[in-house]
Formats: sequence, C-alpha cells, structure tokens
Amino acid sequence: MQQRYSLNKNKYLLPPEVERLRKILKDYQVQDPRNCLLLSLALRTGGRAQELLNLRKTDLNSYDQSVFIRGIKGSNDREIPLPSPLFEAVERFAKPLSTALIFPISYQRLYQIWEFYRPIPKKFHALRHTFAIELYQKTKDLRLVQVALGHRNITNTMVYADYVYSQQELRRLIL
Repeated sequence: MQQRYSLNKNKYLLPPEVERLRKILKDYQVQDPRNCLLLSLALRTGGRAQELLNLRKTDLNSYDQSVFIRGIKGSNDREIPLPSPLFEAVERFAKPLSTALIFPISYQRLYQIWEFYRPIPKKFHALRHTFAIELYQKTKDLRLVQVALGHRNITNTMVYADYVYSQQELRRLIL
C-alpha cells in the first residue's frame, strides 16, 4: 500500500510567515512588480510553479476577474477568482508585454526569486499548501479545495482536512 502524503508545519507557511511575506511583497511591489505579482498569485491561486510560469495573457478573464490555470501532472484545469486589486495589477503588468507568457522566466529563476523573498527557508510549493489550508479553514469545503487545486482524486485533497482537523482537535483536547 502506498504511503499517504502527510503535512507538517515545514510544508506550508504559518500565519505569521504569511503576514511577513505579504508585507515583504507590499514593500517591494513598486520596484519589483513582476516578481511580487508572481508570488502574490502563487499565494492567492495555489498554482504550482510551472502552472504559474505557463500563464498567458489570454488566461486573464476581465469579466470575472479570474485567472485560468492549465493543470500539469495530471491535474484538472481551473479558473480561480482574484481580488480586484490583484487582478487589475496583473492585467496592467501583462498588457504591454510583447510575449504571450505573463512571466517568461525559467523555473530556476523562479527558485532564485523565491529564495530572495521567502520569509523563512521553505519550498515554493509551501505557497500551494498554504493556499489549500487557508481555503479549507475558511470554508470547511473539501470539494471546493479539490477544485481549486485541480486534484482529480479527492484522496489527494483529504490531506488538508486531516491535517487541519487533527491540529484543531489535539489543541482542543490537550490544552
């Protein structure tokens, strides 16, 4: 039987770390708009690194203020709504670009950007886990988290419910 993936606090950003990252991105957004937008999108969409690097100008939906993410690794495609200020910032940034891609950089360059901005030494993928945990805590809707992450199988998504539940229950029973 295959060992099930399990979360721990090293695989996602804790609330103070998320706040620190948001503050860092806010402080740098004028001088480094592309990289701050890219990391903000990662935090707000749960997109994988390569999914975000594959984003095209045509993936922006002005009517719904959403971004279309083409799934990789067998994931489903999905459309994620964005807060108006973030959507408008991405649209403003993307409009004058001469390339179809919004972020025409390599995976290696993204890794360097993350190393510069990350509030704590955790992997870029931690942003995806952070998005999923925050969404589950807000909605308690596992199916919605599955759709937002593009998981084909709900079993992959259950790790978030299991983790949140076990942490909350242990705190309630022990403290």
